[in-house]
Amino acid sequence: MKSATDLPAEETTVKQIPVVETSELTKIYYTGFWMNQKIASLKSCSLRVHQGETFGLLGPNGAGKTTLLKLLLSIVRPTSGRGLLLGKPLGDRTVKQKIGYLPENAYFYDYLTGWEFLQFTAGLFQIPTDMQQQRIPLLLELVGLSKSAAQKKQLRQYSKGMLQRIGVAQAIINDPEVVFLDEPMSGLDPMGRYQIREIILSLKAQGKTIFFNSHVLSDVEKICDRIAILNAGELLCIGSLDQLLGTADTYQVKGKGGNIDTIKSWVQGLVWEDDCWYGQLQGKSEKFIANLESMDAQLISMNLAHVSLEEFFMQQLKQN
Repeated sequence: MKSATDLPAEETTVKQIPVVETSELTKIYYTGFWMNQKIASLKSCSLRVHQGETFGLLGPNGAGKTTLLKLLLSIVRPTSGRGLLLGKPLGDRTVKQKIGYLPENAYFYDYLTGWEFLQFTAGLFQIPTDMQQQRIPLLLELVGLSKSAAQKKQLRQYSKGMLQRIGVAQAIINDPEVVFLDEPMSGLDPMGRYQIREIILSLKAQGKTIFFNSHVLSDVEKICDRIAILNAGELLCIGSLDQLLGTADTYQVKGKGGNIDTIKSWVQGLVWEDDCWYGQLQGKSEKFIANLESMDAQLISMNLAHVSLEEFFMQQLKQN
């Protein structure tokens, strides 16, 4: 299996200090009655995220995405390895003022209004009251919440989408340089996902560095500069969509004749109609063409096609 560092994704022509950098970062949890059972939640993770990037971390449930985020934010400590955040070692308190964070299952104070919640968050950063009065309306406008509703409506009355938007607002109340979002589209309807996606794009336009976890691949494909795929604690690949999907070109083939079971071993999603078949070629095209005669089959057409992010994602999981 190729490690993430073997791929061309980490090559860059721009020399700059990464906003996020990890080297062999590992987290092991101990469980069981005697705490003698090991669970490796993250294994030797090495990656870089540069200033102004929107970086998406993909993976199935339990892949270790939230663990990596918590390590970067020093919510938990690594078992081994090291990392840098804004050029400082993980855990350095001087960077806290420069980062924003929205957890996957954020806790909101039910009986506070949205305005009061943002005032409370601003107070944690010791933002002066006069600056709060200027900044909070701007944030509400950015996330698409009205000032009057934010001042009158308690958070327990907010929809899931409204809570996500007020959550993003609190994550950027301190005007951070880097924003961490853990599954920001989770549980949202299509309109809610669209709204959060637009908010992320507006932050990107401001030059913010955005690092977020997600399993909503369609949203990631629209907004990310680079992605990484994590599975069972291992970083499988990292790079831009062009770099990663460009290495995974496949062929759509159409032919006739042959045995359906034999053709199916070569062609994924095989459809057979009127003695003709078509689908997506698996394996090397040269070998497939060389075996057509022995399969008593005839090739009608073969066209190069780019795989989608979803197809590439599933390929990576199956191969590893």
